Amino acid sequence: MGIKNERLRWQLASGVLKAVHLERLANRYSRRAVMAGFNFVNGGLSIALVAFIALVTQEAFIFPSLGATAFILFYVPMAQPASPKNTLCGHLIGALMGLLALYLFGLQDSPSAFTTHVDLPRVGAAALSLGLTSCLMVLLKVAHPPAGATALIVSLGLMPNPSQLPILMAGVLVLLVHAFLMNRLSGIPYPLWSSSTAGPALSLSPERT
Repeated sequence: MGIKNERLRWQLASGVLKAVHLERLANRYSRRAVMAGFNFVNGGLSIALVAFIALVTQEAFIFPSLGATAFILFYVPMAQPASPKNTLCGHLIGALMGLLALYLFGLQDSPSAFTTHVDLPRVGAAALSLGLTSCLMVLLKVAHPPAGATALIVSLGLMPNPSQLPILMAGVLVLLVHAFLMNRLSGIPYPLWSSSTAGPALSLSPERT
């Protein structure tokens, strides 16, 4: 699995370079350097895109767990946690469980734990939100690790308003659209919904270090 992921990562980076007529970079530099640069550009670009939308709309399209999602989408694009199904469902579960925990512990109108302090109700809300998120992602087979951070973001009071949920999910969708375009541009069969297959076998020549 490690070798297969490495092949896919290299295909993604080299495929995009070829599509934009910069394939000479893949021949000039080591694979590690090319893939590191590719992740730098795509990770930064994807978050910049979401942040710019947040700037224009003055809405909370950008939130911390999107950073981890962006990394997964471009580093292991064919892994099940990187699929649109897992990404969307995982973040939705995390946000909903965060909201549920806020209301169960009566914290829906309380200021964020980062502006005041952490008390026992906040401890309970954080623990419950993450526990429920982990449980449901396993039960529903939609594991997406960054969704655990989304649960905590909500339960700690950073995004406590239910009206922010559609905006949060729109930010996730923007990342997925970007990942779909970049992966398909490179020739990787990134799924429309779920990664039911591992993708085609790819040749792997020795890495230049």
